[in-house]
Amino acid sequence: MLSHGQIVRLIFGLKLRELRQERGLSPAELARGCDMSISYLNEIEKGKKYPKEDKIVSLSKFLGVRYDQLTSAELPRRLEPVADLLSSRLLQEFPLAMFGLEPARLIDLIANAPAKMNAFTSTIFEIARNYEMRQEHFFVAALRSYQEMHDNYFEDLEQDARAFVASRQLATELPFGVAQLEAVLTQEYGYTLDRTTLAHYPVAAAGRLRSVLQPKTRTLLLHPSLSRGQQAFILGREVGFNYLKLKERHYASPNTLEIRSFEEVLNNFRASYFASALLMEEESMVRDLQVLFSAETWQPERLLALLTRYDVSPEMLMQRLATLLPRHFGLTSLFFLRFDQPRAGATYVLTKELHLSRLHNPHGNELNEHYCRRWVSLRLIAEGRAATPTGPGAPLRVLPDAQRSQYLGTDDEYLCFTLARVGAAEAPAMSVTVGLRCDDNLRRQLRFLADPRLPVKLVNETCERCPLADCELRAAPPVQVQYAAERTAFEDAVAALVAG
Repeated sequence: MLSHGQIVRLIFGLKLRELRQERGLSPAELARGCDMSISYLNEIEKGKKYPKEDKIVSLSKFLGVRYDQLTSAELPRRLEPVADLLSSRLLQEFPLAMFGLEPARLIDLIANAPAKMNAFTSTIFEIARNYEMRQEHFFVAALRSYQEMHDNYFEDLEQDARAFVASRQLATELPFGVAQLEAVLTQEYGYTLDRTTLAHYPVAAAGRLRSVLQPKTRTLLLHPSLSRGQQAFILGREVGFNYLKLKERHYASPNTLEIRSFEEVLNNFRASYFASALLMEEESMVRDLQVLFSAETWQPERLLALLTRYDVSPEMLMQRLATLLPRHFGLTSLFFLRFDQPRAGATYVLTKELHLSRLHNPHGNELNEHYCRRWVSLRLIAEGRAATPTGPGAPLRVLPDAQRSQYLGTDDEYLCFTLARVGAAEAPAMSVTVGLRCDDNLRRQLRFLADPRLPVKLVNETCERCPLADCELRAAPPVQVQYAAERTAFEDAVAALVAG
């Protein structure tokens, strides 16, 4: 993160460099005229040092500008986008070091090529405005990139979870006990748990809030409809915030408030990871996955059995798979997707995604297009909707399945495991999917990959971009395909006309 002092030094250096170049002075001429070394002037222009008052007076006199003009935070008009970037909360709060970017390196880049950085930042801001991107979009995207850099596995958090269990001498029988997490929160961290109040607030029902922490009194409001597994995760995450000493954080789950900083996003991820590592202990889960993969045939009920064994939600289980498969099975060409449908017949929305190694489809888009219905992620929701009785009392069902998805027009193929949760027609439904690239490594480890009963489907990203002529599940015409064909024909005609 850039400090205020670094930003002040960088702005001063950029302004000094600009004034020197406007007057046609070389670094040597300016340094000689102000009685300083060239190396010292170079460090000032690069934002590494800030001159003392007497040197600023000397510089302002030699350049013919007022003292306050030189020391103000204003930059020339052509460098205003750079100034906007430097003063933005985004850059001040962005953890550059996490991505191997030292602030000094960024300062060098801006100082050595301010015009190019100006053009680059102007482009970024323009894209952000056109697509209505908010600061939180950048923070969430940065978190995904951070996860991808580490193959979504964090050894320090795994060790923290094991150390916590050992230091408190907690029982490790499955499923992990809610009572012992509650005891730690109330007795060690001074929490009060309230399982009734939240149900009486209309805003909780409207936002489908599962929990809210009131930090002043350390009161944790839990919605009474939560399952045992959901309660365990929320309590485990609260333990994580305290045990890991994470300060900036979300207070509502799911969070509907404005994200204030990247640290808030990162801390929520770390606390959630800690909770998953508690509830689905690493060695135990790896053993269970080895048993699942060693089966000769695809048996979807085994996925449901894991849900029961650990007593977790479908998303928690699939997120844990996306954590452990790259590390323990070498399956790094992996993606995780969550689709939501607010009610029967509504648009499917891709609400969470993670892509390791390279960008797989589908991925989130803002084009208002229809995701391919051939994906097992959407097919399971549709099948669950069709099979669930209508009416507000319809039971909530979890459906498991897998599918070999072959990308139309490519050699890419992925094995997709999916769990879908579906209830009444007016209730929201969701599915979570882990996709694994079908390569030699996967074939060696998953014996059931060749099971002929495993469905194989040609898939694409959206209906609008799919040329498949006989798709029985098409939800929209292939308008983008048609547009591309028309454009190609037009360009060919123009090229023929130019050639005579």
